[in-house]
Amino acid sequence: MNRRHLPENFIDNRKAIIKKTRAKLKKVSSSTLQRKASSNQEDRRSFIRNLSSEFKAMANKSIREFSAPTTDNIRTGPAVEIDRAFELKPGLINMVQANQFCGKAHKDASAHLQHFLEICSTFTILKVPRDIILLRLFPFSLLGRAKQWFYATKEKNTTWALCSTNFLAKFFPMGKTNALRGKITSFQQQHDESVPEAWERFQDYILECPHHGIESWLLMLTFYHGLGNTTRETIDAAAGGAFLSLTIPQATTLVEKIASN
Repeated sequence: MNRRHLPENFIDNRKAIIKKTRAKLKKVSSSTLQRKASSNQEDRRSFIRNLSSEFKAMANKSIREFSAPTTDNIRTGPAVEIDRAFELKPGLINMVQANQFCGKAHKDASAHLQHFLEICSTFTILKVPRDIILLRLFPFSLLGRAKQWFYATKEKNTTWALCSTNFLAKFFPMGKTNALRGKITSFQQQHDESVPEAWERFQDYILECPHHGIESWLLMLTFYHGLGNTTRETIDAAAGGAFLSLTIPQATTLVEKIASN
């Protein structure tokens, strides 16, 4: 480049340029650190002021006040947020509360969820996500131990899928599932029990454990082999020779036809 076209402040000295640049960077860095230090000092002062007010409040409390319960310890509602408020009608809450689940071992958590979801399927609230409605309404369907569980774990149950899954895991544990599945797989026709009675009892076992995971062909085979010899001969005759030669729909239709007579 021709020197006649160089700017007036051009420095033709690499060492001088590096020295000047370092001085500028040092000045900028120092200014930045000062601002950060000032900001940190202000944050520290604010923290101390807040802490001091808390200590003052604590100092004025009596021992009885420290040990007394307050509304701060009372948990309500699920841990979800929504942009707009909405109302749950008293009639809807009453419907849900008419069938509350207490969490006792003999109560059916799966049946409770089924009943709750049936009620919730009958209405919608404009511009309110279904997850929010279910989570808001679900605590009203609980009682005692089950309600305590809901509030103790509400921070984890931020969606209905999580809440319902965790609810079943808590109140329909694996041991209960295995026991109910065992009732299905070990089915045996009782003495003097008719085919309609046996079929109804077998269906009750299935309804008690809807997540049994047993395929329909195996369920039908289990029922057939659980019948007494005389009953199996009767069913084979009704099937035209061999009950096991029927398809699953045909076998189901035949047994239900016999059970309805």
